[in-house]
Amino acid sequence: MGFLDKLFRKSKELDHMSNVKLAVVFYSMGGTNYQLAKWAAEGAEEAGAEVKVLKVQELAPQSAIEGNEVWKSTVDATKDIPVVSSEDIEWADAIIFSTPTRFGNMASQMKQFLDTQGGLWANGKTVNKVVSAMSSAQNPHGGQEATILSLYTSMMHWGAIIASPGYTDPVLFGAGGNPYGTSVTVDQNGKMIEDVEAAVKHQAKRTVTVAEWVKKGNQQ
Repeated sequence: MGFLDKLFRKSKELDHMSNVKLAVVFYSMGGTNYQLAKWAAEGAEEAGAEVKVLKVQELAPQSAIEGNEVWKSTVDATKDIPVVSSEDIEWADAIIFSTPTRFGNMASQMKQFLDTQGGLWANGKTVNKVVSAMSSAQNPHGGQEATILSLYTSMMHWGAIIASPGYTDPVLFGAGGNPYGTSVTVDQNGKMIEDVEAAVKHQAKRTVTVAEWVKKGNQQ
């Protein structure tokens, strides 16, 4: 094998090593955060990441779900999405969380998942994961920012690196200008009021970019 062939092969190996592994972890009752998760996955894949879209385990009783047509349809629509596990978190270089607001906090289903990751945390497996978060609520001041911040508090305990969107692209203003993470308002018919697709994709690409910096720094 000639010098140029070896150099090309080494370059391809480094490219493969630098591919960011991203887990998009969501909880969705009405379908909004599932859609946000799908947009995030599309944006991350456009940035060259290897992506897994994963849901957290549903905790509500089946009777409650069956009595709500929107909730039931979301469960049906996401039935083939894998449930996130500790192994997925360990696999990932970066994680994007998407959760609806519950009284200004993340949904209990998301919180329960985070609370069961003590084993990973104790073994240092959550350190330097690059994380970002998104949220939704039924009115413009329904707790979206507080929800994202509540999740980031847990991430600080993880030793994770938070990649918030800030005001790094004009598309964020069209989505409402939330610097902590993309958030959206959902009307009484379950429709998103703001146009947030571009903001979600930008946030995903930014998360992948920061994860690339971290990953390449660790490889040097």
